[in-house]
Amino acid sequence: MQNPVKTSSTAGLDPENQWMDIYRNLSTREFPWDINQALSFALFRTYAVPSIGRLLDETGAFTEATQKRYDDTAILLEAPLIEGFDSPQGKAAIRRINQMHKMYDIPNDDFRYVLSTFVVVPVRWLADYGWRPLTADEKLAMVRYYQALGRHMAIKDIPATYDEFATLMDDYEAEHFAFDPGSRRVADATMDLLASFYPGFAKRGVDIFSRSLMDEPLIAAFGYDDPGAAARTVSAAALKLRARLLALLPSRRKPALVQNMPRIRSYPNGFDIESMGTFAGGCPVHQGTPTQQESAQAG
Repeated sequence: MQNPVKTSSTAGLDPENQWMDIYRNLSTREFPWDINQALSFALFRTYAVPSIGRLLDETGAFTEATQKRYDDTAILLEAPLIEGFDSPQGKAAIRRINQMHKMYDIPNDDFRYVLSTFVVVPVRWLADYGWRPLTADEKLAMVRYYQALGRHMAIKDIPATYDEFATLMDDYEAEHFAFDPGSRRVADATMDLLASFYPGFAKRGVDIFSRSLMDEPLIAAFGYDDPGAAARTVSAAALKLRARLLALLPSRRKPALVQNMPRIRSYPNGFDIESMGTFAGGCPVHQGTPTQQESAQAG
């Protein structure tokens, strides 16, 4: 019996005109787990910039309700991708993201840096650990998607190419990565959340594995102990073995959405985009407003 051959869901699509379709297929069909992990790691990297990590620590958003912040971030970022930027859900998600950011004086340079991590980290992750690297057209589609997201967030001076995004990210980290107690608290809370996704006995292994995927500048910025060369080698080998096995499996028939993953725990009965995230005066209560899941069931 021959091994099944994967067929690309992005083949033949034009990255200049169908970038949304390409990136949606990459995220939900080709590499759902990998891109979710890479985007989570991208956000984690941003905590090592003190102006970002310190702000998150001061708001308490990522230390006092880490699970909900993780869930809200994942769902709000996914909504425009699945529904489209001009859809009601996509518009509501972007509006909530922008409302939360406007509560604080965040410099445009920090916004540009965070946006760059969303582009660069997944590309590098898939080159290292994916069952195949991205094609040039797929990389271009990712650039176009995040350029559009950046415009919807009113970010100025967005890079024009993947190489410009990569240079921005690398230069910003070289200049700004530094230890900060607040950043460390946010990183620790995130690491604790990650460990909670696995049985208690695996916590030590999850910690070592996670640090093994961090580069030396990131380890130093958080003040973490380096896991050592052996741990790095074993962790990378495990991910590469996974990739080789995935390459032998048939293509995914149904999209895998982040909002349906077991790690998303805050909304067992569905969610309402308008109520997600943080609010200046506390979280609003929308009396009589059905959740997305309840609305679907009613239909």
